[in-house]
Amino acid sequence: MNSITLTAQPILAYGIAVGIGLLIGAERERRKGIGPTRSAMGIRTFSTTSLLGAVSLTLGGSALLAVIALAVAGLTAMTFRLSHEQDPGLTTEVALLLTLLLGGLAMHEPALASGLAVILTILLTARSFLHRFVSTILSETELNDALILAAAALVLLPLAPDQYLGPFNSLNPRTIWKIVILIMAISSTGYISLRIMGPRIGLPITGLTSGFVSSAATISSMGARAVQDPNLLWGAVAGAVLSTVATVIQMTVVLEATNQATLFVLWLPLACAGTTAAAYGVIFTIKALRQKAPDAVSLGQPFSLKTALLFAATVSAVMLLAAALQQWLGKEGVIAAAAIAGFADTHSAAVAVASLVAAGKLSANEAALPILASLTTNTITKIVLAILSGNWRFVSVIIPGLVLVILAAWLGAAFTLGYF
Repeated sequence: MNSITLTAQPILAYGIAVGIGLLIGAERERRKGIGPTRSAMGIRTFSTTSLLGAVSLTLGGSALLAVIALAVAGLTAMTFRLSHEQDPGLTTEVALLLTLLLGGLAMHEPALASGLAVILTILLTARSFLHRFVSTILSETELNDALILAAAALVLLPLAPDQYLGPFNSLNPRTIWKIVILIMAISSTGYISLRIMGPRIGLPITGLTSGFVSSAATISSMGARAVQDPNLLWGAVAGAVLSTVATVIQMTVVLEATNQATLFVLWLPLACAGTTAAAYGVIFTIKALRQKAPDAVSLGQPFSLKTALLFAATVSAVMLLAAALQQWLGKEGVIAAAAIAGFADTHSAAVAVASLVAAGKLSANEAALPILASLTTNTITKIVLAILSGNWRFVSVIIPGLVLVILAAWLGAAFTLGYF
């Protein structure tokens, strides 16, 4: 049985290597053209090259594979020199070299090699679409912002220290930079939705979905969008308020996972808040749908780096203030601690309080006020961010909506706790 397994495994790997070459080679065969100017590299070349990579790794390990790769690179360079006038591109030559390496990789990591082969084939097949997208659909501004976002996420984020620094050890550089990336990503999502679905429905949908990432960041982005194009005011308001629906849904989920007794006490306040936010958001979604779509929407930029940095600075200031107050006040009460934590994140405060209930240190009824206090202070953060990012029309509409949502939550709590 063991001999069969040992024999079957390399045979399967060789089969995958050949399959990789056939897959990539089939796509290149369709591209090679006809006549005397056709490319010399087709399905047979790619299949044998992939198999060559597998055999090379088996016989001589990575050293022999490196030598064979250099030889193949030399041959492809000669081929390119002879045919560059008919086909100045290097795509086929580079794909052939990568096929050799994928054939070798298939001997150790067949699943990874197969996946990479599929990705390479998709890239080769989508040549016309990608060229058209970059040259005619994607603007220079969009490309620059995409590069900035990629650099922020892939280059700068790993370099940011992942430890708490500053006064009261309250500021984590990596967490703060994640906030910057988050606000840029949400803004970009709204920009893409605006391009694809139009101004009337794109922003409300973006607001609801982005709210599951960060409602506060979504409100800040929507305010910036309303400033950028006043014609999108109602859609931006709808997206900002609907992001609060996501906050309520998240709160329900984390309480269900942490302590069901706490959720049982808070289901009515959360239902009141969620229903109010949904109704308010739907009203402005309808206003956005009824609003005549402008002939030419000013898309502006996918995101504003200034807005993202301002948002991160605001959240950092709130975190610093919360840490200072917590150190000065000590452990005088769960309500004060939850309210302070709520300035930055209401869900973490809710989990902390519900955990106390689960540990028997607090009753479910006693947990209601601290959690509602964190929701209230989190609403204050949202209001501050709306004022900092939006214009007066956005602020005058969004603040009443946020106030109605938190009042609905407190009203539901009053009924639940027997104050009425």
